[in-house]
Amino acid sequence: MSSGNTPKYRPATTLVHGGTERTQWGETSEALILTSGYMYDSAEQAQARMAGDLPGYVYSRYNNPTVSMLEERLRLMEGAEACRAMASGMGAMSSLLTAPIQQGDRVVGASALFGSCRWLLANQLPKYGVETEFVDGMDMEGWKRALSKPTKLVLVESPANPLLDAVDIAAVAELAHEAGAQLIVDNVFATSLLQRPFELGADWVFYSATKHMDGGGRVLAGAIMGPQKDMEEIIDPYIRHTGPSISPFNAWVVLKGLESMPLRVAKQSESAAILADRMADHKALAAIRYPGREDHPHYEVHAKQMSSGGTMMAISLAGGQEAAFKFLNALNLVGISNNLGDAKSLACHPSSTTHRALSEEEQASMGLDGSWIRVSIGLEDVEDLSEDLLYALDVAAGA
Repeated sequence: MSSGNTPKYRPATTLVHGGTERTQWGETSEALILTSGYMYDSAEQAQARMAGDLPGYVYSRYNNPTVSMLEERLRLMEGAEACRAMASGMGAMSSLLTAPIQQGDRVVGASALFGSCRWLLANQLPKYGVETEFVDGMDMEGWKRALSKPTKLVLVESPANPLLDAVDIAAVAELAHEAGAQLIVDNVFATSLLQRPFELGADWVFYSATKHMDGGGRVLAGAIMGPQKDMEEIIDPYIRHTGPSISPFNAWVVLKGLESMPLRVAKQSESAAILADRMADHKALAAIRYPGREDHPHYEVHAKQMSSGGTMMAISLAGGQEAAFKFLNALNLVGISNNLGDAKSLACHPSSTTHRALSEEEQASMGLDGSWIRVSIGLEDVEDLSEDLLYALDVAAGA
């Protein structure tokens, strides 16, 4: 395969052309290289490639041409030194959290995290002799106390799953670095199109590429981006020997999804802002959280870090879980699903789905209870979505 040097383009162009390589056939669409292994011209060549003395592919658990194109495109998109794509978002996150740590290390996380991410910090890392602590993401005094002693990693989400909490990434990055820690930012809800964590001081940026990058609910994929040296010396040996490898087919699907991501995210964000405003005063709601609305409790931080309110919102039903279930069951157009970032609008009940593994106390620590619904806005006509959501709110209110 051959490739030219990719010039520095703006995001939308990068997501169409970045990292593209072509075989001798000159295909217009990226080549899908479905193979587990690779042939060598000689035993000496095989030895040199396996030793890393000669460039080339050796086994698709290690690397693959289609996967390499995805990694390079994501690297260019994010402005990172290095990228590794993996089989799922949690495959990527678990690798990023597990590979660097050792007994006696300390990891600090924001209280509001995706359920599985919080589970890793609360349940898995302590099994390795790692001390973990959670901090309210907006409590800067809490961050100062937690990071007043040496720390290995700090994990935050902003906006956070599921209630769209904010974390002042730049402020936490400064404190993390003073504590000797590297800051990991889960940027799934915002996407790189709306928020640039590296520019705010992040050391690592994480994505579930299953979400906005694919955009069609088709495949599982994850990605981490960060320093070249640490990627090669710490992350690469771990993922090569534990095997959270992404399928070349899934990588190819995400590559095609990236081409339309700027158009999708812009339209979905525009619709989400309209719908949040229309729903905000409905009598069925106890609260609504949308990063682009000034009534979001963390609006100023979101406005400082994000270029728009994004595609996600959270609503609390005044009637609690019973009303929340009535709302979900009354939806006709919006689907009930725990995915997000899809072309289809989706809604879920986090307390009983995405965060069900957390205790009531853990859920309460992030402000979550049975009244909340997480909504991911898709590409449907905003008027159709408005009718569906408002109808479901009417049903929840007993109208």
